[in-house]
Amino acid sequence: MASLVAIQPKQPSFSVLPSSHSDFNGARLVSSVQYKRKPCQPKGALHVTASSAKKILIMGGTRFIGVFLSRLLVQEGHQVTLFTRGKAPISQQLPGESDQDYADFSSKLLHLKGDRMDFDFVKSSLAAEGFDVVYDINGREANEVEPILDALPNLEQYIYCSSAGVYLKTDYLPHFEADAGDPKSRHKGKLETESLLVSRGVNWTSVRPVYIYGPLNYNPVEEWFFHRLKAGRPIPIPNSGLQITQLGHVKDLAKAFVQVLGNEKASKQVFNISGEKYVTFAGLARACAKAGGFPEPEIVHYNPKEFDFGKKKAFPFRDQHFFTSIEKAKALLGWKPEFDLVEGLTDSYNLDFGRGTFRKAADFSTDDLILGKNLVLQS
Repeated sequence: MASLVAIQPKQPSFSVLPSSHSDFNGARLVSSVQYKRKPCQPKGALHVTASSAKKILIMGGTRFIGVFLSRLLVQEGHQVTLFTRGKAPISQQLPGESDQDYADFSSKLLHLKGDRMDFDFVKSSLAAEGFDVVYDINGREANEVEPILDALPNLEQYIYCSSAGVYLKTDYLPHFEADAGDPKSRHKGKLETESLLVSRGVNWTSVRPVYIYGPLNYNPVEEWFFHRLKAGRPIPIPNSGLQITQLGHVKDLAKAFVQVLGNEKASKQVFNISGEKYVTFAGLARACAKAGGFPEPEIVHYNPKEFDFGKKKAFPFRDQHFFTSIEKAKALLGWKPEFDLVEGLTDSYNLDFGRGTFRKAADFSTDDLILGKNLVLQS
C-alpha cells in the first residue's frame, strides 16, 4: 500500500525583489469569508472561501501551474496530495515568499510517489487512500485517466487541465468552447480525455488555457523574448508580425482552477481561460521590452519557408491567429483575469528572469541564420 508523506520544508532563502504585481512579495495570502479583494492588496492576491475541506489529489503539481494551485488549495484548508514520480522536489520556496509562509505551506503538503503509467499501482494506491477531488494537471492521454476513475468510484469532481490547442483551425475567431476539436491535433489526447470523462458520467470540469506565462514558466514563452532583449539582439518574428495570439497569467489560471471546485455551474463544463485582450506577435515583443525596462526592440521579419531550422524551433508561437473567448468563464464562474499583459509580464520578469533565473539557456543559432540571410525584410 502506498503511504502519504508530509513534506518538511528546507526553507532556502531568497532575497526579496519588490513587485507591485506579485502574490509573493512578502505579503501572506489570506482566506476571508467572501471572494473579494481588500483595497490595499497587490494584484494576484486571492481571497476565497472553501465550502468544505476536501481531500484533493493533484496529478503532477511540482511545476508552474501546480506550484501556484497547490498553495491556493492549502490556504483554503484542503488536504492536498501531489502524485509524482518523486524525481523533483515536491515543494520549492517562491521568490519573495517569506520563510514562514513557505514553512506553513510545505508542512501541510502530502506526497504520493508513483508512476501514473503504472496503472495497477495507480488503482491500488488511490483506492486505498480515497480522494474527493482530482486535479489532473499533467494528463495527456485518456488511458492515463481511466485507472484513476476506476479507483475512485465516489469521486466528487475530476478537474482536468486541457488545452486550447484542441480546437480545429478556423477562419472564424475567437474560439468558443463549443467549437469543433481537431482529431489530428498534437493535443488530441486531451480531446479524447474530455470525451472519456463525458462517457464515464463523472462530475468533471475541463479548463482550456491558451498560452500560459508567468514566474517559473518551463515553456520558453516570455523567456524567449527576455533572452534576446537582455542580449540587445534584434527579435526575429515570422512574416508580418501581425498574427494575433493570447496569453494568460499562471496566477489567474490557478484562481480559475480554484473557482470551479465544487461549483455547480462548472459541472460537466469546458472553460477557456486566458487573458482579457489579444496581442500581435510584434506587440508582444514590445510588451516584453516594456515589462523588463528594455529599449524599444528592433524587430526583424522573415519568411519561415526560406529556412531549414532542422528540429529547432525558431519562434515560440504557432504562426497563425490563435485566441479564444473567455466570456463563458466570466459569466458562469464570476472569474476575471487580474493581470493585463504588461503587468503580468512585469510580474514574471521581476520574480524570475530579472533575478537571473530561467529554464533554458539562450540559443540564438536560428536567429543567426535569419539575420544572416540577405532576403530578410527589416522592420
